[in-house]
Amino acid sequence: MTNSLPNQRWQIAETDIEKISPLVQSIGLYPLLAQVLINRGTTTLDEATIYVNPESQQLPSPLDEFNDLGKSVDLLCSAIADSEKIAICGDYDADGMTSTALLLRALRHLGADVDYAIPSRMKEGYGINTRIVEEFANAGIGLILTVDNGIAAYEPVQRAVDLGLTVIITDHHDLPEEMPPADAILNPKMLSETSPYKGLAGVGVAYVLAVKTAQKLGLIKGLTNQLLELFTLGTIADLAPLVGVNRRWLKRGLRRLPQSELAGVQALIQVSGVNDQKKALKPDDIGFRLGPRINAIGRIYDPQVVIELLTTDDPGLALERAMQCEQINSKRQQLCAEIEYEAVSLIEENNPEHKLLHWQENRVLVIVKPNWHHGVIGIVASRLVERYGVPVFIGTYEDEEKEHIRGSARGIPEFNVFDALEYCKDILGKFGGHKAAGGFSLAGENLTAFGEKLREFSHQCLQPEHIKPLVTIDAQADFKKLTHHFYEQIESLQPWGIGNPSPVFWTSQVQILEQKKVGKNHLQLTILQNSDSPKMKAIAWRWGEYYPLPKFVDIAYKVIENNWNGNSNIELEILGVRQCEVTEEVVAKEPEKKPEPQIKKARFEYGGRSYACSFWESLEELRIRNSQGKVLAVKKGQRVGLLGTSRETAQEVNVTQSPYYDIVKAANQAIKNAESC
Repeated sequence: MTNSLPNQRWQIAETDIEKISPLVQSIGLYPLLAQVLINRGTTTLDEATIYVNPESQQLPSPLDEFNDLGKSVDLLCSAIADSEKIAICGDYDADGMTSTALLLRALRHLGADVDYAIPSRMKEGYGINTRIVEEFANAGIGLILTVDNGIAAYEPVQRAVDLGLTVIITDHHDLPEEMPPADAILNPKMLSETSPYKGLAGVGVAYVLAVKTAQKLGLIKGLTNQLLELFTLGTIADLAPLVGVNRRWLKRGLRRLPQSELAGVQALIQVSGVNDQKKALKPDDIGFRLGPRINAIGRIYDPQVVIELLTTDDPGLALERAMQCEQINSKRQQLCAEIEYEAVSLIEENNPEHKLLHWQENRVLVIVKPNWHHGVIGIVASRLVERYGVPVFIGTYEDEEKEHIRGSARGIPEFNVFDALEYCKDILGKFGGHKAAGGFSLAGENLTAFGEKLREFSHQCLQPEHIKPLVTIDAQADFKKLTHHFYEQIESLQPWGIGNPSPVFWTSQVQILEQKKVGKNHLQLTILQNSDSPKMKAIAWRWGEYYPLPKFVDIAYKVIENNWNGNSNIELEILGVRQCEVTEEVVAKEPEKKPEPQIKKARFEYGGRSYACSFWESLEELRIRNSQGKVLAVKKGQRVGLLGTSRETAQEVNVTQSPYYDIVKAANQAIKNAESC
């Protein structure tokens, strides 16, 4: 049979020996990781030193970077001193909700009379609006503070000014041609390209403002760690670049989170299964565990749940709200899976009449269907980009008459989403975004014209070879170099993430010794580079459709650690596979097959129950199965065994205690008796 492979394009960085040597000699980096730093843009020894130890960087004061920061602090201090009512207008994504919670905590700590509002995602869309402004005015609010929004809200801000309200805008989105008439504006997009504060998300701007205000009032004590934790959650969940001050502050924040001072963060960690209280969290713990549970609320439920979660000091209420996040996230996952399945089915029907879906020809994918939940289609867009390697514009109708469409867009490196929407502005309603992502609305009757305009734009900037998922690779690696110490040095350079991606390596002509499907359509592999290298275990997430892979391939991967039953092993997470040329030399490295492992089996009775047992000599492991299918697995000489129906869900038990000790003893005797027969 013909083996299928992912349709990918590989981009492999060139090795620069001259730049690598100083980093190896002066900083003690492995050559492979020195190459990674060079690929991340570190061109000097000083820059590399700061990369390895972000705390060593001398930061300019944010008061010198943000022109309106001093004014914003003064306005807040005056409002607090005069008991003037302050209102925060936030956003319904993770950045906006953590920003809102951060400033609520800070301002309440400082004695402010403060409340908040977040617009309805489904009814009003993103950002402060005139309704909110007028409700604030009617409630006697004197100062409005926007977080993660406001920079493009000219009319609502003008209305606030007309009503005599003070307005401070904190935002990080792209600057409009005409700035709103606020009293003060804080936005890192207004800073120089070299500023270490340039990459701040909305929560980062809120953090700077809160810290500086608390410092001016002399009330920073007891507040710093709480604010840092919320900054860490929001920054990573918003996919902000992990560079500059983000990298510096996140390194501290990730260490803080396992011992969080916030009841809500403790509860969120508990329900999400991030339970290692010793080690610092990793960005992936937030990106794949904590962040989605926060984001799910804003996508399909009421953001007030997250605000209460992150502002309460009551552990009971915090756990209740965290459980709500868990339940809503499960619903969000189900919605995403259903929409993705429907979208893929539509695309792969390849119906000639559905011209918008002919993504290879159009170099862009436009897909619209009724009854999809607007709150999650952006996630589906990202998955379709990952699957097809093409810019995706996905939408759903907001009414039964199909008169109005609302959608989300995600791009690829060579494609600017915001520029594409700008190109189509004559037929769009509202739109916004940045290079990688955006949102839009349009009349249903303009859908065909929208697809044609996007096709025109895509053909201007994309070539056919761009329409494949991109795997960006740092360096070629030898399996013998992938040691525990090497992995520990990778981990010491955390945080890895957006703008500073985890190292990706590749190895040529590896042999796949074993492969099988596991879990929800994943591939588990055992692979070998050559007879002198160790065998490596590997996992390829969601690659079940490519089973079986060819026997010899080139692979691209991340180095990961798998901890199981007290043992730690270095393994690979496969990101890319491509066909390799199989030469005689490659075939010759295939090891001789070893004889099948010796397994000794027996049956026995204990306590009136029947058991089957087996001893696996190569693993030195005894396995005992009862009539209900539960298995007790015990390694020779170990006090702790695993009990359950699978290793993934098994629990550890002490086999020196009753009744396990007597059952193990009976099993050993049964095997011994079977041998002597």
